[in-house]
Amino acid sequence: MAEYTRRDVLKLAGAAAAGAVLLGACGRRPVEQPPASLEQRASAPPAAAGGAPVARLAIARGADPAAITAAAVDALGGMKRFVKSGADVVVKPNICTDYHGPEYASTTNPVVVATLVALALKAGAKRVRVMDNPFGGPPESAYQNSGIAAAVEAAGGTMQVMSPVKYGRYAIPQGRSISSWDVYDDVLSCDTLINVPIAKTHGSAVLTLGGKNLMGVILDPGQFHSDLAQRIADLTSLVRPQLTVVDAVRILAHGGPTGGDLADVVRKDTVVASNDIVAADAWSTSLFGLTPRDVPYVPAMAALGLGSMTVPAKETATIRL
Repeated sequence: MAEYTRRDVLKLAGAAAAGAVLLGACGRRPVEQPPASLEQRASAPPAAAGGAPVARLAIARGADPAAITAAAVDALGGMKRFVKSGADVVVKPNICTDYHGPEYASTTNPVVVATLVALALKAGAKRVRVMDNPFGGPPESAYQNSGIAAAVEAAGGTMQVMSPVKYGRYAIPQGRSISSWDVYDDVLSCDTLINVPIAKTHGSAVLTLGGKNLMGVILDPGQFHSDLAQRIADLTSLVRPQLTVVDAVRILAHGGPTGGDLADVVRKDTVVASNDIVAADAWSTSLFGLTPRDVPYVPAMAALGLGSMTVPAKETATIRL
């Protein structure tokens, strides 16, 4: 057994205290401005000749989740449109709990996630990390029980546990309800953020879609529920994924967000993809017989200029496999 002098003990105690201070102060760093790179990474699609952003929407249907995911992305111009050679890519699925498998539709379909990882790597990504901050159970367990960890690792990606020390307080210049919040550093500093929610009901937000899914990258989500719709929109104005892919292979029609009853699960065999998070979410409300106005954060995002609730027919692709 190693022997320690009093000086050694004091050094170890000092290091432990410093670590505790660091962890305790996590999310209380001085407010930082968003990285300048976000201006280039934002989900606003390439401009048309007149300068207005062009939103594109793809709806793919079929029995094979991998095939319809790939088809939806291909209809937008392919993954190389979003992932450049050498890019650092973060994929954000919904992995809210550690006690349900994918058949319960409370977590994103693992095949959809793994397909996006494989497409990003094929497009030339330097690395692809997949992460979420589950509220039910430890992340490692949630990653495994969702089936996402095994699928992602088989595709060549890496599961990352979101460390408490990697949250920073960031200014939200466009925020109407909040002016700053604690956001995970890596989702802001990566080159490409791919947002992959599963479509499901939610007691407070009505539905979990792309905007709601971004609450998995913040600290203190419980404090977020006051003025929830506007705060989701405010957060989206900061985080700005380049690609949103809504998993509707199975949807949770009742009992969301955690589910637990297979009777509440409806098979839709659909994947929705867009370079415009508002467009993806707006169309996805129809999966539940709703309109975008029925899900308050969707028009709130549109009001901030984050995308369009309607996409012209010429920019919409519907694929059946």
